[in-house]
Amino acid sequence: QVQLVESGGGRVQAGGSLKLSCTASGRVSSTSVMAWFRQAPGKEREFAAIIVWSSRLTYYHSSVKGRFTISRDNVKNTVYLQMNTLKPEDTAVYYCAANNRSTVSGRPTDYHYWGQGTQVTVSS
Repeated sequence: QVQLVESGGGRVQAGGSLKLSCTASGRVSSTSVMAWFRQAPGKEREFAAIIVWSSRLTYYHSSVKGRFTISRDNVKNTVYLQMNTLKPEDTAVYYCAANNRSTVSGRPTDYHYWGQGTQVTVSS
């Protein structure tokens, strides 16, 4: 089992920045791909960014590309999401997720482990 704990959410004005953190514990060695998903009220959960743990390859949803950066710290077993130039439409609960199949996927069903989520609110 892998446990994921997010932190760093909050409220910010449009154009501002936030940095989310997700720390993994447990059988961390089994995780291959980690991702940040987000879910706005009344909408489906969508991926924002994905990172392959070993290669550091990254993938971004078109709506965040150029504004968000996903990174990881092996020593701290932590994945980060730096979010810049935030927009009101970025408002959502952000979830950290991990899978152990080396599957690079934007589908929530391909991820086995989830954090509890952290709220990000961007005001106009």
